[in-house]
Amino acid sequence: MNLRTFWMRLGLASLVVCTLIVVAFMAALLFDLSWQGIPVLSWEFLTEFPQKGMTEGGIWPAIFGTTAVTLLATLLAAPLGVACAVWLEEYAGEGWLTQLTRAAVRNLAGVPSIVYGLFGLALFVQGMRMGASVLASACTLALLTLPAVIATTQEALRQVPRSLREGALALGATRWETTYSIVLPAALPGILTGVILALSRAAGETAPILFTGVAFYTRYLPASLFDEFMALPYHLYILATQHHEPEAVRPIAYGTAITLLLLVFLLNLGAFILRAQYHPKKRL
Repeated sequence: MNLRTFWMRLGLASLVVCTLIVVAFMAALLFDLSWQGIPVLSWEFLTEFPQKGMTEGGIWPAIFGTTAVTLLATLLAAPLGVACAVWLEEYAGEGWLTQLTRAAVRNLAGVPSIVYGLFGLALFVQGMRMGASVLASACTLALLTLPAVIATTQEALRQVPRSLREGALALGATRWETTYSIVLPAALPGILTGVILALSRAAGETAPILFTGVAFYTRYLPASLFDEFMALPYHLYILATQHHEPEAVRPIAYGTAITLLLLVFLLNLGAFILRAQYHPKKRL
């Protein structure tokens, strides 16, 4: 065995070991959450309101609030993100404005979520006078997920062969007709996957909604977009770190954690199903 082969095998072995370590930690975490959380799950736990200082009852308001605010955030972020990506890839060219916009998107993707929360507090809650509400939290989460939607949509558009665009233009189609009828349908699987993955990330965020509308406990579900709401991530945070009876609420905390993981898993599963459903080869 020569020296080059030795280093190649050593590098491959290091990658395998690192991968196994990560998988082992993930398996241990999932096992602990499943062991403690699955016995708590029941129909009553998922559909009832919390009772007796969160020590009894269920987490239905938190499930409803998380679902509502993330869906609204997606409705706000998806059209803007897709439109921005289409402009950058199909119309903008290579000017200074394009380079500046791409740099801004890359930088915004790395901004900590707590910064988005403070920005949402200043802009939506106080500046636009939305108050602490579902709408303010959804707008903040939309800003948080917008860079991810733009980046994944750009990548999906780049995967569409240039020959499809050139063929449509050669047949007399306008640039917009080419984009709308040829490019976007071909890129749809990647766009949907990116949007849903961004949605699953928004469902697990705590910091952006901490300052903009989430409440520790409400007796009613939000009746309008300007009401406060409960959410699974914040509910779990309070139960695990701030509750005055940590031992009493620990089973509920595990149940909340496993519910949040299941929700995120279902969203990711939906992304894979949609990607398979709209795959070009399957449509053919």
